[in-house]
Amino acid sequence: MMKPAEASLPSDTEVLVKRSFDAPATLVWRAYMEPDLMRRWCAGLPGWSMPVCEMDMRVGGRYRWRWRSDENGQEFGFTGEVLEVTPHAKIVHTQLVDVGDQADSKGSAPASWADAGGSIVTVTLHEANGITHVTTTIKYASKADRDAAVETGMTDGMEMSYTQLDRVLGEM
Repeated sequence: MMKPAEASLPSDTEVLVKRSFDAPATLVWRAYMEPDLMRRWCAGLPGWSMPVCEMDMRVGGRYRWRWRSDENGQEFGFTGEVLEVTPHAKIVHTQLVDVGDQADSKGSAPASWADAGGSIVTVTLHEANGITHVTTTIKYASKADRDAAVETGMTDGMEMSYTQLDRVLGEM
């Protein structure tokens, strides 16, 4: 069992999350690049599913991820464009919140949603002795956006997904 993710705030606009996986980088890479695998581990909180997982993970490609509550059917997601891909080592993409039906009656997102300027997500993988160390840096447009994202419990949700990824990697 790997240690839980470590989250920190290295600057006023960034969230840094580090997590290790007991698997080679080639397998972890596949889990980040293949929609069928992504859907198995990135399902979010218990009681949520990921009905939309569309990914064209080439530079200039786009992705669309959407989660749905089993309880009330509400949905939200993320969309973005792939900016950089270094096989088995690095993925950089933009990320915009798609508030779905989490918006209020006027179409505004809840105040806790940080989607003003979107963010840039950089994921790096480094394998040592069969353990893959994944570092995720999320750079927001402002401190307020970063703080609002952190307040959603985002890093706890990431760890729940990473625990699922441990299981999926074990099955691969």
